[in-house]
Amino acid sequence: MIRKRTAVIVSIAASGAFLLSACGGEDKDSSAPTSSALYKRQGQGKSADGSPSAGQGLSLLNGTAKANNAPPKTGDWANEPGKPAVKPEARRWVQLSASKAGVLSPVVVNGAGFTLYRFDKDTANPSKSTCNGDCASTWPPVVVAPGGKIFLDGVDRSKVGTVKRDDGTLQVTVGGWPVYRFSKDTKPGETKGQGVGGTWFGIAPDGKKTGGAGGNTGSGGPQPKPAAGVVLFDNRNFGDPSQGLAGKGCQNVARDNVASSLRAQGSLKIWSERNCTGKSEIVNGDVSDLAAIGFDNDISSVFFG
Repeated sequence: MIRKRTAVIVSIAASGAFLLSACGGEDKDSSAPTSSALYKRQGQGKSADGSPSAGQGLSLLNGTAKANNAPPKTGDWANEPGKPAVKPEARRWVQLSASKAGVLSPVVVNGAGFTLYRFDKDTANPSKSTCNGDCASTWPPVVVAPGGKIFLDGVDRSKVGTVKRDDGTLQVTVGGWPVYRFSKDTKPGETKGQGVGGTWFGIAPDGKKTGGAGGNTGSGGPQPKPAAGVVLFDNRNFGDPSQGLAGKGCQNVARDNVASSLRAQGSLKIWSERNCTGKSEIVNGDVSDLAAIGFDNDISSVFFG
């Protein structure tokens, strides 16, 4: 009886070894890649729950944070406006949504509706952030904890990744470019960081720069030329009465604080106070509704050049 049981066990073990070999378990020359190998080739993997990963155990999930039942007061919802994400609950997830903010469209915003930006002094291939120290206080990097989640709402997962910053944190990238918020954007939809220093721009879902209506700030495309003049309309959608303004440098508006839309061929900077003081905004081309960028009846001076 013992000999028969031993024979059966040996037979089963031999059969198992044969089946494993037949299925390619030991076939190192197999040309058909597994799905996990395919993800590794693309610099991705799979998270613990089986969803695609951007490395570091991060999950890439389609849909918004709300649709994926993200816990309240976590992720982007716990990230204080204008401040870096330092609390653990604020780093659990990030949402990337293709949206519109002011005159920027399409532009990527986070789960709380704040505009995300890219920096010309960074690099996309390879991904590298050069904004540290005081720069990172003014431009908080969009970071996520290892094992966290990135929710994708209209942004192609093939464009999304992460890069390790000098301080060891993981910064989200779009099209290879590290992404940031702007500390002076304190309300969803604000775009006060657009064009700052000629190096900061809202980031499009493909990683390129995004500009306002009438402007083209796409990476590799022609940059908008400075406008030589502007027509300011008292009503939205370019409704009269109107007034013109031209020149070089800072010019004060004759009838200030009445404009609700403007037309311009190129880029210019509008200011809320005379002599180019107060709050400001760079615009590229026509703006049909200045309320969309927080400047309805609030232009007192314009800077050309």
